[in-house]
Amino acid sequence: MDESSSPGPNVTLAGDGLRWWQAGHPWIYRDDLALIQAEPGDVVEVRDDQGRAHGFGFFSEVSKIAVRALTYGTTRPDPAWFRTRFEAALALRARVVAEGDACRLIFSEADGLPGLVVDRYGDHLVVQSTIPGTERCLEDWTPVLAELTGARCIVARNDAPIRKMERLPIENRVLLGEPEKEVVVQEGEIRFGVNVLSGQKTGAFLDQRENHLAAGQLASGRVLDAFCYQGGFALQMARQADEVIAVDSSQTALEALERNAARNGLTNIRPERAKIIPYLRTAAEAGERFDVIVLDPPAFARTKRDRGSAERGYREINRRAIELLNPGGMLVTCSCSAAISAGQLERILNHAASAAHRTVQVVERRGPSRDHPARLGHSESTYLKCFFLRVLE
Repeated sequence: MDESSSPGPNVTLAGDGLRWWQAGHPWIYRDDLALIQAEPGDVVEVRDDQGRAHGFGFFSEVSKIAVRALTYGTTRPDPAWFRTRFEAALALRARVVAEGDACRLIFSEADGLPGLVVDRYGDHLVVQSTIPGTERCLEDWTPVLAELTGARCIVARNDAPIRKMERLPIENRVLLGEPEKEVVVQEGEIRFGVNVLSGQKTGAFLDQRENHLAAGQLASGRVLDAFCYQGGFALQMARQADEVIAVDSSQTALEALERNAARNGLTNIRPERAKIIPYLRTAAEAGERFDVIVLDPPAFARTKRDRGSAERGYREINRRAIELLNPGGMLVTCSCSAAISAGQLERILNHAASAAHRTVQVVERRGPSRDHPARLGHSESTYLKCFFLRVLE
C-alpha cells in the first residue's frame, strides 16, 4: 500500500520506532520518524516503511516526543472513541475511590489519553492539556465531561511548564460555569479548601490522598510535617497526635493550612514558616525530638541531569530527619522525582540511616493513590515514591 492510498495526516516509523510501537510504548521520538505529513495536534496514522498502518496517535511538531499513542491497529479515534475512553477512566475511579470527593479522573497515558489530566474537586473539574492534540479537542470534550461527571464548573489549568516545550500558551481559564473562590472537599474525615484556579498542581496533591490517610492512622505524640503545603498530612495526623508542627516556606500555604485546621476544629497544629534544611538543623541543635516526621518535598530532579544534586538533597534531609526521631519513631518520606527510581531512593535512605548511625526498618513501600494508575511498560508514569520507615534505636 503506498502513502497516497490512505489519505489523512500520517507519519512513517524508522529506526527503533516500529519496535517501540509494537512493544506498546506510548511515545515515539522525532529521531524515529522517517517521514511526517501532519500538522501540530493532528491525529496521525502511524505506518511502517512499507506503508502498513499500525495505529494512531497525537502528533507534536516541536517536542522531542513526536507521537503519543492513542490506538494500536486500524481503529481511528473519533468522538465516540474518546467518549468510551472517558467512561472507562471514570469507571475505574468509581471502583477505587471509596472515600472523599476529590480525586484524579483521567491520568494521561495511563488511561490511554495522552496529554490530558482531569481532576475532580466536588462538583468542579480541573482539566490540564499539555500537548496540541488535547488542546485542539478541549472545547469539544468539555460538554462530554460535564455530562459524564455531573460537574457544574470546569476550569483549564494550563499552566504546566511542559506547555512551553510545545509552544502552547500558559493560561488558566474557565471552560464551563463559574468557579467558587474556594471549593471545600472531603478526604476521609477531613475537609479542606481548594483554589482550583491558583493552587499548586490542580489545587491539591491528590496523588498523596491514600498516603495522607495511612499516615493519619499511625500518628502519635509529637509530629513534624515538613513541606506541609495546605496540610494534607498534618490535618490527618492531628486527629491522633498530641502536637503537629507544620513547616513550609510559603506564607500562603500556611494561611490555607490554618483555615483548614479551623474548618476541622483542630487546635494542635502549629504552623511555622521556614526553609526545611535550616529548620531541621536548628531543631537538632536545640535537642528537639519527634515521634513522627513527614518529608514531602517538591521534585529535586526534574531531569536525569539533576540526579546527582537530587541524591545529595534527599540524603541530607532524610539523614537529618532520622537523627531527630525518637526510638520507635516513624519517618514518612516521599519523592516525586521521576528521574529517581524507587530502588535508587531506597539506597539513598539506607545511606542516610547509616550516616545518622540509626537502625531503620522499612514498614511499607507505597506509591500514588489508586486513582493515579501507572501504565505498564511506561516507567515515565511511575514518579511518586513513599516509604514508611521506623527507627529501631
